[in-house]
Amino acid sequence: MNYTHLTQEERYQIYTLLREGFSKRYIAWRLNR
Repeated sequence: MNYTHLTQEERYQIYTLLREGFSKRYIAWRLNR
């Protein structure tokens, strides 16, 4: 199983998108993960 650490910028993007109500699936797609 491949695991890559998230950058600080990615963490911030995830936090912001989740707060705005986007799904985890959408966020993963948006960040290419």
